Amino acid sequence: MFVPALRSIRHRPGRFLATLLSAFLGAAIIMTFHSMHDTAAQDGVDATSAETLSTAAGVVGGYGTVLVFFAVASTLTVNVRQRAAELALLRCSGATPAQLKRMVVGEAVAVALVGAASAIGPALLGGQALLAVFQDSGQVAGSVDHSFGPIALSTGIGITLLASAGAAFLAVRRAARGPGRRGGARKFLAYAALLTGTASVSSTFAFSATHAALMAPPAYGAILLSVGFALMAPRLLEAVLDRLPLNGASGWLAVRNLRERAGQPAGILMSLILFTAVATATLTVQAVESDAVRARGVTRSVDDKTLETLNFTVVGIIVVFVCVMLVNSLYAATSYRVREFGQQRLAGATAGQVLGTVGAETLILTVTGVLFGMVAALAGIVPFTMVRTDGVLPGEVHGIGAAVVAVAAAVTLGTSLVTARRMLRTPAVGAVAAAS
Repeated sequence: MFVPALRSIRHRPGRFLATLLSAFLGAAIIMTFHSMHDTAAQDGVDATSAETLSTAAGVVGGYGTVLVFFAVASTLTVNVRQRAAELALLRCSGATPAQLKRMVVGEAVAVALVGAASAIGPALLGGQALLAVFQDSGQVAGSVDHSFGPIALSTGIGITLLASAGAAFLAVRRAARGPGRRGGARKFLAYAALLTGTASVSSTFAFSATHAALMAPPAYGAILLSVGFALMAPRLLEAVLDRLPLNGASGWLAVRNLRERAGQPAGILMSLILFTAVATATLTVQAVESDAVRARGVTRSVDDKTLETLNFTVVGIIVVFVCVMLVNSLYAATSYRVREFGQQRLAGATAGQVLGTVGAETLILTVTGVLFGMVAALAGIVPFTMVRTDGVLPGEVHGIGAAVVAVAAAVTLGTSLVTARRMLRTPAVGAVAAAS
């Protein structure tokens, strides 16, 4: 089935553009940071520089792996769901479920390979720029030269291919399972992440205020809690919809649409939860730590500078990835509804009412994602603040939280409304006929 996969890509390349972009960015980030391993392994690199480079590669490389999987999974899930009729036709033509899985996985691997190969050049330049940042801040000696070697290439290409193949397999398996059945593995992983995250944030109280590893338990706990919430996105959305007292035609239709297809916007909700929790928790914890160090009048060590650089870098990576994931998922999901928009207009709805419905749906998703993301973030921020300072809720969280929410709302509402407005330019009769 690999030959049909290549033909599918060749005849409809636009369908795989979102997956290609996710694989490209993921491979570029992974290779950029793992090139620090190649750089640290060179002869003549001092121990302090090597430790800084290896820490950066290990921490951000691990985040990159998770982000690549979520980014590719979100785009592939939308892609597979939109191809339900095509896959059903192949089944009627004699294709077995195993053959369909091999075809979809083959498409994802081929696209990921192209994306990873295209990312080598940008990753090389990115690695040089990253090394310059560490050298300018005094964390790495100026005599260290950048090296882009086998570790960067093997991890970047290998992780991207494995993440793409795994995400494609899960997407087509979920689609074949049908909307009425829920995956037991997903439920198990969600509860495991929630329990582990709770244990991690609770262990913060076992550390002293000046312990070197104090920031790790609350940060990792908040991340694990956000992953657990993200895996439970369809259930969380259904719970929120049951408690929404929206009135008016647009509000009623938005709630009804989301309730009927609660599993479809799960990728968007997952991205929002992860972005809100990780960005808010990481930036706030780092801000509280920096303020505490300045209040004590202590000169920051190289390790403190390295940790701060990593935190800001991780948040920057997450912002870029989530924006790409949200834009890809929202554009694909909204553009796919052109026939639905045409039917609504033929039934008497105005273009403004359709846009109002899309806006209400997106607003509900944004509020839900931000709400549970903030819950996960505060679960890590509050224990850290209580141990590190005399307070409970730091003042830094208000400004940081507002900025994170503003970015999330701008990306989701902007993409959805702009895409819907573009789809509405097609005449209603033409939209229904073209999508039939």
